[in-house]
Amino acid sequence: MYLISDWFKKNLSNQEVVFLAFVLLLVFSIIVLLGDILAPVLASIVIAYLLEGIVKAMQRSRVPRLLAVAFVFVVFLLSLTILIFGLLPLLSHQLSEVVQQIPNILARGQEALLRLPSKYPEILSVDQVKEMISVLRQELTSWGQQVLTLSLSSVVGLITILLYLVLMPILVFFFLKDKTTILNWLLRYLPTDYRLAHRVWLDVDKQIANYIRGKFWEILIVWIVCFFTFTFLGLQYAMLLGLLVGLSVLVPFVGAAVVTIPVCLIAWFQWGWSSEFMYVTIAYLVIQALDGNLLVPILFSEVVNLHPVAIITAVLIFGGIWGIWGVFFAIPLATLVQAVLSTWPQIADEKNI
Repeated sequence: MYLISDWFKKNLSNQEVVFLAFVLLLVFSIIVLLGDILAPVLASIVIAYLLEGIVKAMQRSRVPRLLAVAFVFVVFLLSLTILIFGLLPLLSHQLSEVVQQIPNILARGQEALLRLPSKYPEILSVDQVKEMISVLRQELTSWGQQVLTLSLSSVVGLITILLYLVLMPILVFFFLKDKTTILNWLLRYLPTDYRLAHRVWLDVDKQIANYIRGKFWEILIVWIVCFFTFTFLGLQYAMLLGLLVGLSVLVPFVGAAVVTIPVCLIAWFQWGWSSEFMYVTIAYLVIQALDGNLLVPILFSEVVNLHPVAIITAVLIFGGIWGIWGVFFAIPLATLVQAVLSTWPQIADEKNI
């Protein structure tokens, strides 16, 4: 009991520690309780954070900030227009084709499974294979019902998307243009002595900025490389599969393993157990190896190294709380926790000296 009471007296008597804990708790509560409502604002902050690096680079080249913001914003709008009217229709078309091919894929898969008992009777029996097929059909039926439910609510989803497309560019522009004004307004509500929060922010700001921009470029590079590789090898749905591989980097370790299934499944359905199937598989594995061993170290050289157990734990915890956003920000949030835990004792010791 004395150890616990001494710890509370040492740390919670510190005004800076209490303030930082209050701020973290407040931000956490707002995101959990109002995350869905504030989703356009949060997404706009992320995009503005991503574009701020380009604005700062232009400012270092002696370009006035307002001119740099205007140029970056115009490029952002052009990119968004190309994405909406160029890539999304192609992705939607390929996705619909894949959904239409699911019955044929299942039929071929069932034939392949039914041949396994004759080849490996000591491992699988006919009854076991039939049970596997039954479970697979049930899961696919459930998945189809979920897709139908989503399609029935497509009107609401369309309205939400249109709302995002109107609000987010406006928010991004003002976050970039009035960054100093917004930060000065927030600083008015900080106590006079906020060294702990300032230290944590300086550390985390550098990590999050590098992580978001690095992750954006990693997704884009992996997507483009996979698209051209799959197209060169003649794999169907190259754009859709390339996007899936690119987005898989959002989930460390797990994403690459999960996205392997659709890539190999589409290749097997197109060519069967052939040399083309092996070429696609080998090319995909080479891309994953280059991404993990070459691209990631280059893009994330400034990110604090975290143990794989810490990364997986962060993905599970924050992904369970905030879904895809939690998965995306799992590493920055883990870095925030690490920064707080490393800075907190230093401030407490300084106060006691």
